[in-house]
Amino acid sequence: MPEFRRRPHGPVLEKPTLKNPKATLKRFLGYLRPHALTLILVFVFVTVSSFFGILSPYLIGKTIDEVFVPRAFDRLPRYALVLGSIYVLTSLLFWLQGKLMLRLSQDVVFRMRKELFEKLQRIPVGFFDKTPHGDIMSRLINDVDNINNVLGNSIVQVFSGIVTLIGVVIMMFRVDVLLSFVTLSIVPLTVLITRIVSSRTRKYFYENQKVLGELNGIIEEDISGLSVIKLFTREEKEIEKFNRVNEVLRKVGTRAQIFSGILPPLMNMVNNLGFALISGFGGWLALRGTITVGTIATFIGYSRQFTRPLNELSNQFNMIQMALASAERIFEILDIEEEKDDPEAIELKDVRGEIEFRNVWFSYDKKTPVLKNITFHIKPGQRVALVGPTGSGKTTIVNLLMRFYEVDEGQILIDGVDIRKIKKSSLRSNIGIVLQDTILFSTTVKENLRYANPDATDEEIKEAAKLTHADHFIKHLPEGYDTILTDNGEDLSQGQRQLLAITRVFIANPKILILDEATSNVDTKTEKSIQSAMWKLMEGKTSIIIAHRLNTIKNADLIIVLRDGEIVEMGKHDELIQKRGFYYELFTSQYGLVVER
Repeated sequence: MPEFRRRPHGPVLEKPTLKNPKATLKRFLGYLRPHALTLILVFVFVTVSSFFGILSPYLIGKTIDEVFVPRAFDRLPRYALVLGSIYVLTSLLFWLQGKLMLRLSQDVVFRMRKELFEKLQRIPVGFFDKTPHGDIMSRLINDVDNINNVLGNSIVQVFSGIVTLIGVVIMMFRVDVLLSFVTLSIVPLTVLITRIVSSRTRKYFYENQKVLGELNGIIEEDISGLSVIKLFTREEKEIEKFNRVNEVLRKVGTRAQIFSGILPPLMNMVNNLGFALISGFGGWLALRGTITVGTIATFIGYSRQFTRPLNELSNQFNMIQMALASAERIFEILDIEEEKDDPEAIELKDVRGEIEFRNVWFSYDKKTPVLKNITFHIKPGQRVALVGPTGSGKTTIVNLLMRFYEVDEGQILIDGVDIRKIKKSSLRSNIGIVLQDTILFSTTVKENLRYANPDATDEEIKEAAKLTHADHFIKHLPEGYDTILTDNGEDLSQGQRQLLAITRVFIANPKILILDEATSNVDTKTEKSIQSAMWKLMEGKTSIIIAHRLNTIKNADLIIVLRDGEIVEMGKHDELIQKRGFYYELFTSQYGLVVER
């Protein structure tokens, strides 16, 4: 594996701006296309409710001029009934359009989450080595939620705002042209303020999402490694590290919210300026007899209706900017090239288990070779051990065999076929691997053991567990094989988790076995008790064993000794001891033995 490098925890940010807002928006709109009929219906409701809303100030002005000024109160019930009906219908339409948009938003984010999660299953393993898991989770949860919020609220408000603005402008000019120009005089100031503020908020919202992903990465890492943190008493250092990034998030989030929150008071100031202009200029016109008091009331109402959509559009513009930033982060994942098979790739059938590495070179960074000219041949059914110091390339050989990574040069063959010509699913289904770090899922013990072979019966599962001596402790669990494991089986010991992982591979019954320090977390007594079962189960299968405990691989058919990415020795245990080479040094340094010639 590549040398482990801890990611810097102070966020290293790219230029925090959307790379291509138009392309992102266009792609996002593609998710709305299947819901075109719902959107049309919502827009009809919005148009009608906006029309009723625009009509209200006009009717209020008429009521003042035709009922209250001439004191013709007999007309009041008619106007009250009309206005009441408008308000009831408007409320009903608001409820309907909100319900439709919430349902639409849930459908869209369901699709996005589904596509994103499916994508994560199909992209190369190398992506997860380079990207913090917390950042991936942030995209899957936080960024999708941002989009959900915008779909549920912003689209309707934006469309309603546009319709209202157009309708209000038309109605104002129908009522009085001069007062209309006075009301519209505040538009340039509104646009200017919006442009200045939005340019900052877009930048800070994108930056906020980036730092949030960084913080999620730290949280995920610390929760996973909590025992190690406590073991080395690093709690205070981890708190400092968290606080450092949390402080950056606070500053970035504060800047984003300040610039986002500054719009309402600024727009309120502009609104009040508009009211003052209408009241002052309208009052002057009324004193001259040019307009009526009802007209002034109508324009004050329209002024509110005119400035409210402007305010809402400004606020929603910030939300849309944040949603676009989130959408772009999601699309970055969706655009990653997936693992692909050769168009002529074949299925592996009747696998014998012959493995050959021919002059294989590989580097993780395409600069520093990790494997150098690796060549070896494993016959079907052989048990081969890979040994060598940490970082010598043992696990990398397994990664290449599984095609988690592709070779830079050379070939890897199974039964004489280049693995690049084999479908990955077929290749991996014929290889069983037990890793040093055990992964268990939040389901029953039985389903964990059945994970690699869904067709395995309960009896087959129990028989395999008996062979690996896992049955003994499973039977003592609260619900036996039906006990639900949580949090990667934290209630079990490391050795017990390792036994479950070994049993799971045995149930899968692959043609090729890979045991990467498979007994490293098992005590010596248990290790000895399962060795005989392991060797028995490896009969007839090609097995590759990575081991640091060299006494466990004495009976291997072939031992391949690696150092600095190169094969330095090959042979059986006794042959390599007699050579007194690098293997001899490893063995004697580990067990303090001196072998005479």
